[in-house]
Amino acid sequence: MALAFEERQYSVSDLDALAAGMSAVLEERGVGPGARVAVMSSNRPEFVVALRAIWRLGAAAVLLSPAWKQAEVNHALALTVPSHAVGDHPVLAELMPMLHLDEPVTPVHRASGTVAGDAHAVFVFSSGTTGMPKAVRHTHASLAVAVRHWREALQLFETDRMQVMTPPSHILGLLNIVMALDTGAWIRLHPRFDIDTMLRHIESDRITIEMAVAPIALALSAHPRLETHDLSSLRYIMWCATPVTQSVAQAVTERTGVSWVTAYGASELPVISCNDIENARLDTVGRPASGVSVRIVSLDTGESLDAGTEGEIQVLSDSAMAGYLPEETTADAFADGWYRTGDVGYLDEDGWLRITDRAKEMIKVRGFQVAPAEVEAVLHGHSAVEDCAVFGVPDATNGEAVVAAVKTSAAVEPDALIAHVAERLASYKRPSRVFIVSEIPRLPSGKVLRRVLKERLWTSV
Repeated sequence: MALAFEERQYSVSDLDALAAGMSAVLEERGVGPGARVAVMSSNRPEFVVALRAIWRLGAAAVLLSPAWKQAEVNHALALTVPSHAVGDHPVLAELMPMLHLDEPVTPVHRASGTVAGDAHAVFVFSSGTTGMPKAVRHTHASLAVAVRHWREALQLFETDRMQVMTPPSHILGLLNIVMALDTGAWIRLHPRFDIDTMLRHIESDRITIEMAVAPIALALSAHPRLETHDLSSLRYIMWCATPVTQSVAQAVTERTGVSWVTAYGASELPVISCNDIENARLDTVGRPASGVSVRIVSLDTGESLDAGTEGEIQVLSDSAMAGYLPEETTADAFADGWYRTGDVGYLDEDGWLRITDRAKEMIKVRGFQVAPAEVEAVLHGHSAVEDCAVFGVPDATNGEAVVAAVKTSAAVEPDALIAHVAERLASYKRPSRVFIVSEIPRLPSGKVLRRVLKERLWTSV
C-alpha cells in the first residue's frame, strides 16, 4: 500500500488505474496537452488521482486553496484562465463547470505517455507585496528537481511513513505528497489538522517523519497528555514553512525525546536549505541543499557579500519556478538568474544559513503568505475607512499575526472591520487586531512606513 485515508488504502497501481480512468473522463471533456485545469480540493486521495490524471494528459493543474473565498478564486481564475475544473468545493463549482471528486471513477489499466520536462505541471499561488496573489509556474522538470532535493534533504527511504495534514494546494503539502509516492514511501492523508488524530496515527501507523508548522508545534508542546503517546517510531519532526520557536521545539524534545530538523524554501523555489538530519540545530535553517547555491548580496548595491555579512538571500537552482503570472512580474524576482527571496540573512564561515529579517513586507501566517496590500484593499472597501495599513507581528501560535491600523471617517468598531475582512478573504488573512489611529505614516512617495507603525502600535502593547 502507498496511500491511506481514513479506512481506505491504495496501492500505486490503484492510483494509476483511477488516474487513467479520470483522465479518460477529462479527455472526453476536452482536456489535452497544454490545457489548464483548476483544482480546488480538500486533502483526500481523489486530489492525488486528479493531479495524476491531469498530468497524464499533458495538462497543468491550477491549485486553488480550499480556504479561499469567491473574490480570491475569481482573481486566480482570471489570472490563469483554466479551461476546466476538478474539485469538491462549492465556490469553484459556482464559478465554472466542475467535475466533482465525489463522482465515481471507473479504473482503467492503461500506460501513461511521456510529458515534456518544460511543460507546465502546476500553478501555485504566492502573494506579492503589491496586491492579489501571483501564480507561480512550475514545470515538470523544476518540480522533479524539487522532489529530488527534498527527498535527499529528508533522507527519505521506501521504508519511511509520513502523514500530511497541510493543504495540498500549498507547495509543502504538494511536495510531500508527490515526493512520498515517487519514492515509494507510505503516506496517510488527513482532511484537516487535529492534534489528537495526529498523535494517534503516529502510534498506530508507526510514522517515521512528521511535518510541522508553527501551530502544529505549539499544539504538541501544549498537549497535556503528550507523554502518554508512543512516538518512538519517529526519526525526527521537520519544522518548516514558519520560523522556529526554539522554546516550543525544545519543550517537545524534553517531553518526548524526539528531535527537530529545520528547513527553508519558497513557493518559487521549494527547497533552499535543510539542517543535517543528525545533530540538527534550531538556530539556523541549515546549509544549502545539494544542487542549490545560495549567495548573500548587498541590499543597496546587489554585490555579493562575505560570510557573516547580512544581506538579501538569493538562490540558484534548477528547481526554480519558470516564472509568474502576470508574466511582467517575473523579471523583478530574479537577478542574473538568481531567485531573490526577499529575505535578509547571512551565511556563516561554515556555510550555515540564518534568516534575520524579511525585506519583503509579506506576512507569513501558518506557512501561508499574506500580502498586506490585499487586506488593505478589502479594508478600503468599507465605507468608514479613510486610510489603512496592514503589517505582521510575531505570534507564537501562527508564526505571525495580521494587524491593521485604520484611520476612519466615521465611527466603527474594530470587530466590525475584522468581520468585513473575514467575509471576503480566507481566514488566515483576517486581522487579529485592528487599531483605530489618527494618521497612517507615509513617505512623500505615498509608501506606508509599516516599520514605524509596528514600533508605534505593537511595541506599546
